[in-house]
Amino acid sequence: IGHPEIFPLVFTTKTQEIFNCRVDEDVTEENCFKLIKKEDIIQDLKTRATVSDFHPVKKVVLEYPGEELLVVFDAKFQYGQNFYFVASEEAKENLLKPPETAEEKEEEKEEKEEENREESLEIHPYKPPVHKPWVSLGKQTFQKLSSPLTTEVSLFQIKYMISRVCRKFGAPITFTDKNASHVKDSYVECTSYQDKTFSIKILEKDVGIQMVPKVREVSTQTKWTYPKNAATQYFPRQLSNDEKEESLSSEKLKEFLTSVHLRMEIALQQNEIMNAFFDDWKALAEDENSSGGKPDVYLKGYQSFTDLRYLKDRTISCICWHPTIYGIIAVSARQRLSYEEQVNLSHKSSLQQSVILFWSFFDSIHPQLMLECAEDIFCFQFSPSDPSIIAGGCINGQVALWDISQHEEKLQNAKTVADGTSITAVNTVNASILNVLQYIYMSGGKNGTEPTLVRYCAVSSIQYSHKKPVTDIHWLPDYFEDNRMGATFEKRAEICMQLVTCSPDCSVLFWNIPATKLPEQPSSEKVREEEICYMPPDVPDTFKHLDLCWKPLIKINLCESGISTEYGPVRISLRELHYHYKTSEKVQSLNTLEVPAKESPYTEMNTSSSKNLKVLQSISTDFFVGTEDGEIVYSDWKMEIDSDSAKPHTQKDTIHTETINTLQRSPFFKDIILSVGGRNFAIWKEGVTNGPILQSSCSAGRNTVGRWSLTRPGVFFIGRDNGNIDIWDLLKKTHEPSHFQNISESMITFISPWIASPKQHFLAVSDDLGVLRVLEICQTLSHPLRNE
Repeated sequence: IGHPEIFPLVFTTKTQEIFNCRVDEDVTEENCFKLIKKEDIIQDLKTRATVSDFHPVKKVVLEYPGEELLVVFDAKFQYGQNFYFVASEEAKENLLKPPETAEEKEEEKEEKEEENREESLEIHPYKPPVHKPWVSLGKQTFQKLSSPLTTEVSLFQIKYMISRVCRKFGAPITFTDKNASHVKDSYVECTSYQDKTFSIKILEKDVGIQMVPKVREVSTQTKWTYPKNAATQYFPRQLSNDEKEESLSSEKLKEFLTSVHLRMEIALQQNEIMNAFFDDWKALAEDENSSGGKPDVYLKGYQSFTDLRYLKDRTISCICWHPTIYGIIAVSARQRLSYEEQVNLSHKSSLQQSVILFWSFFDSIHPQLMLECAEDIFCFQFSPSDPSIIAGGCINGQVALWDISQHEEKLQNAKTVADGTSITAVNTVNASILNVLQYIYMSGGKNGTEPTLVRYCAVSSIQYSHKKPVTDIHWLPDYFEDNRMGATFEKRAEICMQLVTCSPDCSVLFWNIPATKLPEQPSSEKVREEEICYMPPDVPDTFKHLDLCWKPLIKINLCESGISTEYGPVRISLRELHYHYKTSEKVQSLNTLEVPAKESPYTEMNTSSSKNLKVLQSISTDFFVGTEDGEIVYSDWKMEIDSDSAKPHTQKDTIHTETINTLQRSPFFKDIILSVGGRNFAIWKEGVTNGPILQSSCSAGRNTVGRWSLTRPGVFFIGRDNGNIDIWDLLKKTHEPSHFQNISESMITFISPWIASPKQHFLAVSDDLGVLRVLEICQTLSHPLRNE
């Protein structure tokens, strides 16, 4: 603490008795000093040796010059122990006879002066003043006497005693508020002080404590709370012959058989009662591994694709499998921007070339085909009736059409070209980087050809297109079509001619490809050259009449009924879009690569009058929309003629906290919809208005995309922002994914499943770095369970 001549000591009760310094008896807090002879301390050290409390300071005691040592009782433990020993004569004298402080000297001086004044008052009695005539001493003399520096105070000081009236004691006190800004630095400090009234005196005493566990005897007895009798029947009850005859001849039985005869006959014919050959024992357990453990759930890497020229610093926005050609997959890429940047920069053109790349399983390095567009493609779809026709939505709001019918033969022959090289699709996944670079060098030296670039055939009018990016696009089925009032008519030609698109500009557009028949080519060569000059020769003239003048057929502005609240749709799901590509007859086997050339059906369409077409009342015009605010909106695109407003009636539910990135109907149930957005997902049932039938809890990361399984109704895949794929199997778990697998180091942007064959199922996964991975789905996730 800054006093080297003071040594703290611990005096036990025995030591206090030997040296007569017992606490609260011989020494107290007021009388804390105790002088002990040096001889007594040395004798104690000899008698008790190391047990003596002075043993820690034995050397200091022996070297002490005086005859008596000062021991002080430290009641407040100022030095850490109950006593301390003073090791110098000077310090001992200062403690026993402390010097007078300056304040005490001033107090004594004041007291003496007061006593002198009192004596002077007694000596000099009061004399009344005597009037004297005025005597002028001159101006200079008067100023000198009136100066404050030279004036001498000759009057005596007077004492005042200030007191308070007794009735004011205990009077109520009124407190007021004070503005902190009136105080300097806006800070008022209430300093703490020690109140001796509440000081607690600490007493010491020796106490021994022994911990003993409590021992208790407890007994329990299981009580039979609800006793009841139980019986087991070993033999069936049988009626006697008399009872059988009486029951068969009763009128009640005859009336019952007569009433159910017709229904029973129909049920037996339709086999709706039961399956007589169904094995109930096998249905008790599902198929598992032969070892009896849990089935393996995994996604096996099959192929990966990337391109350093067209996919560098870009993210994949959409994936589509070719419906009829094995191993062909198309991807679109856009700038790597956030959703807000995409919407704000939708009117600005990209400096990098915007294309759709076609990849083949048989050549994972070179793209087979490229579709060119003026702006980045946000989404695209193959036509269900003619896969050579592709429609895509651009980031500037336009809709583009491509015709790749002239290049289908090249896509079919991708395997033939790949067979001439020394690397295969399977080897590409496992090959080293050196082998891949060597292959690129060799192939570039031999061929050196760029992939075929196909320009778009037509693009919609900018004035009538969306004002923000087209975030979702779908082809309407080939068995009905809409008119300008939203009514649905039958379509006699099984060709998909209409599209539906949505955008965050609060609109849903229905596009119609006008049916037209191209005029016959005239015999004159000049006329033919004039027609060709309107479009490049390598671009098909299938939709030449639509380029830059294509307008939507119907425009729906989504807003809440009665309130001027608009919704920005980013995903749309129509009930009638529940179709599948007819791939069972068109999918080519690995050995069959040649298909007969055919002309596009769009070149032979004739305009049909809606007067001769039948109105389809059974077609549902209701649709779901996922907005950029995380809302699920349910609406109808059909306009009511009798209503004053053309705005559709809408219903909304707010489950997600961020933008909806997936809104997909189940491939097995038309009324079941999966929505993904933010940190959760939900499953909806059309017709249920009180919310989703299943909603997940909020996860730690964001869900970026989701897709249903094409073969199992209870399985779907969720892509995460940490590069994981969550596999949900609702037959096993509904509160957490049954399995998850890391696919990439960056965010998953799109997922697309595909059935190549009954024994081969694929899952295409893209990430934010522009890498496309094709994963093979295991048998457990691809084969449905019984009664699933």
